[in-house]
Amino acid sequence: MAELFSAEWMTRFQEEWNNEKELSDALAEIDFTSTIAYGFEGDDKPVGVIVVQKGKVVKSGPFTGEPLNWDLRASKPNWEKWIAKGIGMMGLGMAYTSRKLKFNVGDYGAMIKDPRMAGPFIKSFSVMGRV
Repeated sequence: MAELFSAEWMTRFQEEWNNEKELSDALAEIDFTSTIAYGFEGDDKPVGVIVVQKGKVVKSGPFTGEPLNWDLRASKPNWEKWIAKGIGMMGLGMAYTSRKLKFNVGDYGAMIKDPRMAGPFIKSFSVMGRV
């Protein structure tokens, strides 16, 4: 298995994201376009990034300083746990309030209040589990 958020991992994540209709198609319906980075708490910058246009990931790879709409951070053990087991609404809320999942960029409150975004966001964790 590729190292978490490495270029190879991000490429596989892109493929899995685009193949998951509950994620890519659901986000396409709301014309979701964002640059999303993933990384580890305490690091100066994220590790991997995806560019989503109308629900589909059109670019993925290492973070190279691009402007971000979302920057998600957690410890490696927490990422691995959520990737292996998935995360539901309750788990997501607990992870956020306990600061195990940090949004260095992005509005968690606005996202979680919009079921059109919250559902696909939670789905992205199970998609990570296929990488």
